[in-house]
Amino acid sequence: MRIAVCIKQVPNTTEVKINPKTNTLIREGVESIINPFDMYAIEEAIRLKEKFNAETFVITMGPPQAETALKEAVSMGVDNPILISDRAFAGSDTWATSLTLAKAIEKIGNIDLIICGKQASDGDTAQVGPGIAAHLDIPQATYVNHIKNINLEERWIEVSRLLENGFEIIRVELPALITVVKEINEPRTPSLKGKMRAKSIQIPVFTNKELQIPENMVGLNGSPTQVVEIFTPSHKVGGKIFQGDPEVIIDQFINEIKDIL
Repeated sequence: MRIAVCIKQVPNTTEVKINPKTNTLIREGVESIINPFDMYAIEEAIRLKEKFNAETFVITMGPPQAETALKEAVSMGVDNPILISDRAFAGSDTWATSLTLAKAIEKIGNIDLIICGKQASDGDTAQVGPGIAAHLDIPQATYVNHIKNINLEERWIEVSRLLENGFEIIRVELPALITVVKEINEPRTPSLKGKMRAKSIQIPVFTNKELQIPENMVGLNGSPTQVVEIFTPSHKVGGKIFQGDPEVIIDQFINEIKDIL
């Protein structure tokens, strides 16, 4: 069994800086961490590795500094780190990012299961995981809070999905992609042996020379969606209190709404 975990390095602060020309986050020189939801994806991959003797890969797309996130995943127990880094990929939206990650997974080859965190803390779109599955044309299950069973001979995985009012059990064919929520596990602390291995590991870098994605499909220019303006909403303070007989208040309230509309 071969498992790939897609992670993202995000700013370790709420005071993010924006490039005024591209309206994208400035990541260089900003203290970063692994996206919190991705830590649960890493842990789940390691647990499956221990149970099925699986080979695990951890992939991230970003600037060279993203190597630190990959090394942290290795220190936890992931086997193979891969960095996707090329100026051609800068400014990619969720569509272009998921396409690039999908191409990297295709290059690795023979991946049975892809695991992602449910969403990133800096974008909160929850689109990249499902986007990867769409580009690869494989089944997906989102908001997974428990992997109930995996049958490698019959090639399926059965999971529990967290819903707003409960949960559901579904079975999908492998290869597949799942996105996980924090209820699925408790991420482990890296071991000393893992830290020593991570310190010395050489991380392969995939550029667009290796992935061969058309330039009009990656980066800022290849992104179907773009941020055209960023601003802080103004705070408006006001309101009106209605007092008196309830039936009279209702009529007053309706008339007030009509005047606004």
